[in-house]
Amino acid sequence: MILFSLCGVLAACSSGDHEELRQWMAESAKDMRGNIPKLPEVQPYQPVPYDVEAQLDPFKPGKIEPESKYKQAAGKGGAFQPDFEARELRNSLLEKYPIESLKMIGYLNVNKQPLAVVQVDDKVKQVRVGDYIGLDFGMVTKITDKDVELRELIQDSAGDWSERKSSLFLQSKEGSKK
Repeated sequence: MILFSLCGVLAACSSGDHEELRQWMAESAKDMRGNIPKLPEVQPYQPVPYDVEAQLDPFKPGKIEPESKYKQAAGKGGAFQPDFEARELRNSLLEKYPIESLKMIGYLNVNKQPLAVVQVDDKVKQVRVGDYIGLDFGMVTKITDKDVELRELIQDSAGDWSERKSSLFLQSKEGSKK
């Protein structure tokens, strides 16, 4: 008998606690509604014509990889093909670094000959018109007190060489503190 009355008291106590909890949950969830944005309208597929009759095949072996780095066949490579052997013979320090890593830090005029002072890492070199710097066969064409102008030779995916002009600007002390 005591067991039945104890179970009854526990059931009465527990139903009241749960009822308050259920009431709180109902009040809290009353204003909550999910808001899912509408999906964007699906546009019908418009086919695009693929006409490649007049274009070169990008998957020909000659387009993917040139025949040879040092010796290309006659007529290939264009009029601007650089001399790889001369580069090996020069063995210039400044030709072993990309142009982006070189800094012009000074300008000199010695015997009416303009010279640029170029720094790479912790090394400093003087550069004259006609010297080569950078990885892309960059030949110095003009030196002023503000910049060094270069003519570089670059190779495209077809193996043809072309010219590009670039400059190396004088770096000020304020700009190098970054």
